[in-house]
Formats: sequence, structure tokens, C-alpha cells
Amino acid sequence: MQNSTELPDSLEPEDQSSSLQAYFKPEVAYDDIEQVYQLKRAQPILQSFTALFHGGFDSVLVRLLVLRELAGDTQSSSFSRSDINAKLAYLQPDSLETVLARLRSHQLLIWEAATSVYRVAPMARNVLSALDSLMGSQQAPEQVEDADMGFLLTQVAGAQALGGVTVEQLQHLLGRLVDLTEEFRDAIASGSEHRLRASQGKWNNACDWVEKGTKIIYSITQDGNADPATQRAAQAIGRAQSALLNMQGMFSRALNQIERQRVHLGQSGLSTSDIKSWLMAHDDLASLADEVIDHPVMPLFATPGEMIDVAEAELFAVRAHQNTDLPNGLETQFQMQDKAALYTQLDEWLSGLNKISNERSSEAGLPVGVDVQQVLLPSSFAVASYRASLLPLIGDADQASLQGAAARLAGLDMQFMLNDKLVAIDDPEVSGISDSRLMFLHSDSTDNDQQE
Repeated sequence: MQNSTELPDSLEPEDQSSSLQAYFKPEVAYDDIEQVYQLKRAQPILQSFTALFHGGFDSVLVRLLVLRELAGDTQSSSFSRSDINAKLAYLQPDSLETVLARLRSHQLLIWEAATSVYRVAPMARNVLSALDSLMGSQQAPEQVEDADMGFLLTQVAGAQALGGVTVEQLQHLLGRLVDLTEEFRDAIASGSEHRLRASQGKWNNACDWVEKGTKIIYSITQDGNADPATQRAAQAIGRAQSALLNMQGMFSRALNQIERQRVHLGQSGLSTSDIKSWLMAHDDLASLADEVIDHPVMPLFATPGEMIDVAEAELFAVRAHQNTDLPNGLETQFQMQDKAALYTQLDEWLSGLNKISNERSSEAGLPVGVDVQQVLLPSSFAVASYRASLLPLIGDADQASLQGAAARLAGLDMQFMLNDKLVAIDDPEVSGISDSRLMFLHSDSTDNDQQE
């Protein structure tokens, strides 16, 4: 049974007009809509796709299989029926005949009665080429979102090379850039470290494609023969690319904020983010409880009446033995301690940072830095983790306006450069550390920046 809203494969022109008008309001003529006009102009192409993709997935797969096998044979431009039977011997004869009849009826295969041979129509090769370009850029399901920018940019580059880039192609690329920008802004606003890390990797891939497409967009904007609509679309793409590239600072600030707010578990050096990453690495969290609980929990149930009796007995027992006299006062023992061990370590570490900073000199006004392992190690894992948790405070203007050791750390003339890459360390306590650096800013350049 056919849905009344669907159009069959073939209709008379009058039937097509009446059926298409049924989708629109009575007072609207579909011929007045520009998009409908453009789609009707492309009717041969759309009918070719209809011939291939109408029906279930299995039927579509077999049609594409037959057409790709014939179009991929470059030894001959024509095929007899015996040649086709030999090439597609793995198909059932009835199924092959059905597919050939459909491709022939929609002019994807041309039947030459004079010579009794089949030929692949040029339109069929164009359709297959478009499909191969799309499938070639998306080899795996997880690469679909990473490859969409590449595919759209490839279409624009190819059309530009042939001198026929359209506004629609540029608008598709612009729309994808806007979608990515909104997605990255949502990830930054979420405050989720996991989402930020994933979005930053996706942002890096998008920036690679943006860098490759900059020359293409520049050539379009400099083309004097391009129409105003194409020029405006290319300029909008340039602005969208700039907005996308400027998000690097937003990612860095969001990750630094997470570093400042990270909660460490005592003196172990572990943080809640470490625990979360370790838990996310397990596919089955319930398996962590295997061989941990020896006996299952046996619940005990009690009726409300029994609970009231027990509560009443406990209440009277407490009242019977309750002593209403106040206890005698005791002398409180106070223990005075000049400085806690943790603050002592912070003061010593600050002194070491100041010493290293004074020993460093700047050449030609450029900042000089050291790897973070040089200021974190050697020390125990707990102390190194404590020091690492304080690094994001460096350069924090709000913290520097306060008092105490943390404020002095924030006011150091340094800059903490964070990198996600993990490098191996030859240390008995620490096996790996982020490949980050502490940049010691030149005092003269810093003063000039402040005056400006």
C-alpha cells in the first residue's frame, strides 16, 4: 500500500504538477518558489538518485554494486549480456535481471539494440563519482564529523579550480563553521573537562582544514568576476574562520580554570579528575566489585508497629539514665605551631622560583623559560602534585591582589604555558608529567607593557 503523500517513480507531467501542488497551500504556486525551480531543473540528476536509492537498503546496495562493477571496468566501454553474467556471477540471475532492467529504464545503463551491448551512461558515472568522494572522506563511523569539513572544502576547492563555485556550496561550508563554533562555545560554557578535551581535539582538526582553505577563500574574494552574493558568502566564511581560530584562548582559560578548581585527595597527589578518567577507562564499572564483597547484603525488614515499640523503649531508656548536670570545665590544651609543614614547603618553593628567575636573563626582549619538571622535581609524588596544582595560580590578577604565599606566587613575573602532551620522566617518584613550561618574563618588557 502506497502512502498518499509520496510520489511514484513515474508520473505524467499533468499528474506530477497536481501531485506537487498538493504539498503547498492553495494560494501558493510552487512555480513561484526559486528553490523549486532549481530542483526541477535538476530533474534528470534527481531521477538518477531516485532510481538508485528508492526502496530498502538491500536493494540499494545491490544496484550500486552492479553499477560500480560495470563502471569500474576500464578495459571496455561496452558489455554484452554474457560479459555481465560472467562479471557478476555471484548474483542470482533473477536478481541481476531485475537490477539491469531498473538501471536501463532510468537511463543509467544504455542498451544499444543494434549491437546488443550495454554502456554506462555519463550521468551514472557522475553519480558514482559524487558518492565515491563522500564515502572516501568518511571511512569509519567515528570519522564522519572529523571529515565533513574536509569534504565540504574539497567541493569548494574543486568548483573554484573549474571556475564554477556556487553560493550554495559556500553556504554549506559556512553553515558547518557556524555549527562548530556554537558547539565549541557550548563545551566551554559547560565547564566539563571531559567535554573540553574532546572538543579541543575536534577544534584542532577543524583548524587544520581552515588553514588549508584560507588560500581558496582568499582567491574567491580576490576574483573580480565573482558575483556579489559569492563575494559576501566568501567574506562571511573568512569571518567565521577567524572566530574559530580565536577560540584557542577560550579553551586555554577554561582548562586553566579547571586546573585551579581541581580537588586533590589528601596528600596522595590524586585528584577527582584522575579518578574520573580511571573510571571512564572501564567499560563495566560493576566488574570493579567482583571478589570485593564476600557475602551479599541481607536486608532486614520491620513493620511500622515494631519500629514504634523499639523507638519507644530506646527513648525511655535514655531518659532513665540521662544526667542533667553540666560537666565540669577542663583546661584546654593549646599547641602553638609557627608554620604548618605545607606552608613551609610553599615558602621554600617560592624562594627557589625567585632564585631561578633571578639567574635567568632575557635576550632581545624575548621571554626565557624552563620545563616544569625542573621546578617540580626532585620531590615526593605528593609534594610534586601539590606544587603542580599551584602552577595555574601564576599570573592570576585576582589572586595576586590578596595576601599570603599564594598571592606572592600569583604575582611572580612568570607565565605558565600548559600543554596536554605527556612526557616520560626519569624519576623514582614520578613517571610522567605534562610537557609544559614556565616562562620568565623580561622585567623591562613587563614594565613597558604595564605602562602602555
